[in-house]
Amino acid sequence: MPAQGTLMRTQHAVGITSYGAYVPRWRVRTEAIAACWGRETSRVPIRAKSVPGPDEDTATMSIEAAQNALRRVDIPPGQIRAVWVGSESKPYAVKPTSTIVAEVLGLTPFVSAADMEFACKAGSEAMQTAIAYVGSGMAPYALAIGMDTAQSQPGDSLEYTAAAGGAAFLFGRAEQAAAEIEGSLSYVTDTPDFFRHAHQHYPQHGQRFTGDMAYFHHSLHATRALLDELGRTPKDYRWAVFHQPNPKFVRRLAKELGFGKEQIEPGFLVPLIGNTYAGSSLLGLAAVLDIAEPGDRILFTSYGSGAGSDSMSIVVTPRLRALRNGVPSVRDYIARRREIGDYGLYLRLMKKIHRE
Repeated sequence: MPAQGTLMRTQHAVGITSYGAYVPRWRVRTEAIAACWGRETSRVPIRAKSVPGPDEDTATMSIEAAQNALRRVDIPPGQIRAVWVGSESKPYAVKPTSTIVAEVLGLTPFVSAADMEFACKAGSEAMQTAIAYVGSGMAPYALAIGMDTAQSQPGDSLEYTAAAGGAAFLFGRAEQAAAEIEGSLSYVTDTPDFFRHAHQHYPQHGQRFTGDMAYFHHSLHATRALLDELGRTPKDYRWAVFHQPNPKFVRRLAKELGFGKEQIEPGFLVPLIGNTYAGSSLLGLAAVLDIAEPGDRILFTSYGSGAGSDSMSIVVTPRLRALRNGVPSVRDYIARRREIGDYGLYLRLMKKIHRE
């Protein structure tokens, strides 16, 4: 059983006021990657993954997702007092992405802005912080973004799944929200399953640490603690969204927790576009919100290497229907695609060719 008081509570009830997603148009098929290395793809559960275009990076994609979120609602810019961008693939080593986003959105200068880092849960970490800001009364609205152009070393197994994309969530008071946050909590330990040292181009994964001791341990403990504190079971939820490093992990996690295939299907995007790292679970949540109905309860659990999970219980309100006003859905972005047949072009788009 979790320790007493594990559940994070805010002074004021908080909810998701709006949301927006973005997935780049470019796709590279796993066959093109495998052909370069003389491998076959019969056991690779992903047919293609999303790749940023030549003029796209984490900042531009974050702006696209945030603009989609703001197009759904009429919120004065001065009411949005915080912008946080969670990512592990920032365009600058020393310069915030969040200030670029805030400037383009017209939210500067009186706004709190910062970049979040916690591997693949950097986006949900930004969400937790936004919830705290609004819930404490420090801000009427706060914007949280999870976005990545995920990196992988050429020839590494991660190259088949490391993708690009993410989502933005605008948080405000629950009484005006499209989906209310019932409760949330975080579970973290120092488990070095995935890391990148300074000056390294690509991350390393800790082999045997990546599964049971990392992804499953943290995701299971965070989710079970949340359910215990709220007195809920998987049957109380219409939908469930988890971080998606690969299809096998997601299916096993859902089964161990007691969630069925029909509960995870709408937010199960990794077979379609790959693992978008900090954007993975956030994109899944956005995809569920695209189809959810009032009264639906959503279980959301992220995972970030290093390692930790954030888990949230979310209830949809009737206001969600008003957000379906012509802004592209996650599935719209997935359907919009331009295929890359050449591995060399893929390397160039991912900036993996380094010239002195």
